[in-house]
Amino acid sequence: MSNPIAYPIFRTTDPVLALHVARQLVAVGDRQYAEVSVNVELCTVPEVLRIREALPDAWFRKEDVEDWARDPSDPTGLHGGVHAPELSADRDFLSSHLPLWASMEYRPVGSVEEDFASLVGPNIGEIWWSSLIWPDVPDRDIHGEANNARVSLLFNCRTQGLDQRSDDHTVLVHVRRRNRDGSEERHAAWLAEQIGQLVIGPPQE
Repeated sequence: MSNPIAYPIFRTTDPVLALHVARQLVAVGDRQYAEVSVNVELCTVPEVLRIREALPDAWFRKEDVEDWARDPSDPTGLHGGVHAPELSADRDFLSSHLPLWASMEYRPVGSVEEDFASLVGPNIGEIWWSSLIWPDVPDRDIHGEANNARVSLLFNCRTQGLDQRSDDHTVLVHVRRRNRDGSEERHAAWLAEQIGQLVIGPPQE
């Protein structure tokens, strides 16, 4: 069993440009089985209502572990996720459960990215592409990779944990974590090189 490790390869304040670069990176891989998912943190009631209206197929949830421990029966349904059409629009209800997260997972590549990038606004969010296949590069001693071949685009954040707000957007390339002998970074650097980019920071696990 292996685990992915991610390297930042591009950063910008322009979300459209960030999405463009992320898509270029996705195109380096085999996309036959690829899927895309999106996730956004919503800290105000107007933002929840805006995203509920704009993404009617999204699921809304809480990630408050302490709240779950206080009430494991979860009468709101928000720990497991509530589909947008079933999410209450009552402002008092929503305000008592902020922040909420909205997500759509494992969609066809190209189906949600552009709309989501235009909607995320000032919120922390991400798009990630999974089930890619990175190519073999024998002359660079780089082996093809499927299980950990991913690309992610972080909005208004620089860390995979989505816990450090920033004023810019970061594209990460994910490769297989091996023995931390430098092969992971060489792989990430080669992938970045294919779209004219470089590894620009330390890895994230």
